[in-house]
Amino acid sequence: MITLYGIKSCDTVRKARRWLDQHDIDYQYHDLREDGLSEPSASAWLTALGQRELLNRRSTTWKTLPAELRDSMDDDRALTAVLEHPTLVKRPVLDTGSEIHVGFSPERYATLFKRHTL
Repeated sequence: MITLYGIKSCDTVRKARRWLDQHDIDYQYHDLREDGLSEPSASAWLTALGQRELLNRRSTTWKTLPAELRDSMDDDRALTAVLEHPTLVKRPVLDTGSEIHVGFSPERYATLFKRHTL
């Protein structure tokens, strides 16, 4: 099962959802703000992507973190941070069941879904 993680107010998440809908891709939507983020999912994402790719350092949430935490961020601290503040995650996160992808572009999704023939 394909799962798209994001928040409803994010323009990029809306674009990704629209693209998936227009291409008749069957997926489940998981709202990080409303539904939260499980430790196993967050840990798997960090393992697959690393905190540099997973964390949205441009977000308002990132900017509200204490400077000492931002400056000393590692994977362990990142796990704790995203569990407390799921909006720190770059969006959207697409879990195809075999791969994790962050962000959205129509070209990348087209290539991904053509490759996986989903």
